[in-house]
Amino acid sequence: MKAPQPRALTDAWLRLLEGLDLPRIRFHDLRHTHAAQLLSAGGASKIASERLGHSIGITLDLYSHVMPGMQANAAVQIDEMIRRAVGDSSESKG
Repeated sequence: MKAPQPRALTDAWLRLLEGLDLPRIRFHDLRHTHAAQLLSAGGASKIASERLGHSIGITLDLYSHVMPGMQANAAVQIDEMIRRAVGDSSESKG
């Protein structure tokens, strides 16, 4: 089966948008929208980079602005791990 031509996808996309109350964006912009939504919802950066065909570094450089809570989330996760580890070790000693 022959792959569709990029212009055919663009034309089909524009026809789909006709008459709908949606912003007129390029078909290509859908990949950026998908990546931004995936990452802002907490999806894995590695998965987003694979879907985009980017290296993880490029993906993080381009999309890290949609993940503003990454540092805070990492701190909370480490805090929880330390609390469990300390709690588990003190319980086993007592």
